[in-house]
Amino acid sequence: MPTERRAAVLGKPVAHSLSPVLHQAAYAALGLHGWTYDRVEMDAEGLPGFVRGLGPEWAGLSVTMPGKRAALDFASEATPRAVAAGAANTLVRTAGGWLADCTDVDGVAGALRCAGGFTGGDTGLVLGAGGTAAATVVAFAALGVRRAVLVVRDPARARETVEAAGRAGIEADVRGWASADFGKLAADCAVLVSTVPPAAVAEHAAELAAAPCVLDVIYHPWPTPLAEAAAGRVATGLDMLLHQAFGQVEHFTGRPAPREAMRDALRAATGGILPLPLD
Repeated sequence: MPTERRAAVLGKPVAHSLSPVLHQAAYAALGLHGWTYDRVEMDAEGLPGFVRGLGPEWAGLSVTMPGKRAALDFASEATPRAVAAGAANTLVRTAGGWLADCTDVDGVAGALRCAGGFTGGDTGLVLGAGGTAAATVVAFAALGVRRAVLVVRDPARARETVEAAGRAGIEADVRGWASADFGKLAADCAVLVSTVPPAAVAEHAAELAAAPCVLDVIYHPWPTPLAEAAAGRVATGLDMLLHQAFGQVEHFTGRPAPREAMRDALRAATGGILPLPLD
């Protein structure tokens, strides 16, 4: 096994990714001075060929859009939560090939617990039904939430998220955006996760603020209209990014993630705009 190890984040576009900040801080804190972590511009079509060509020095890969489904399809084995989400944001080198995982589930769950103050409940409300929504419903299952209400502009486009919920063992109820009673839905839920652009939520922000726990996956620009309207602690996409990275570091290195060092590096890289609590 080579003493120098490599890892990277794959995506398109990828130049904006903060993953190198997190991983490089982790490797330094762990004393892994021969480890590197880079950004690689890569689309879904090119991912399989790229990964097949990697040498034994490669420990793992972070995968962002648009390659998450391609990563799951490419892997020789997958964790149950990656299968449930229908996507993988992590590829880990194994003796027999590549393992796919979805630490995005940890990202959502960790953000809700640590930054959002989530303490439990039966119903989760999700705005939008894209890839983040699929990871969210799987995270709901891990948190003990038994039902997800999905509010989308086109209910037909919610199929993949509904299927992810089913694989995770929770009920999914789809509502059309135009006819949704946002105030009642927020009041009746234990947790709200918005995966849509801030402008789409702005006119409903005051109603949605009734939710007792909020995660807005947007963190720039901050604060969003929803965050300004919500009372109490609000989790963000930056919290998600931090918490999903812990599992990746542990997969790649085989060591516990140095959480405080990673948090401090991310805060420094983003100008301290968010507290990023760890408990």
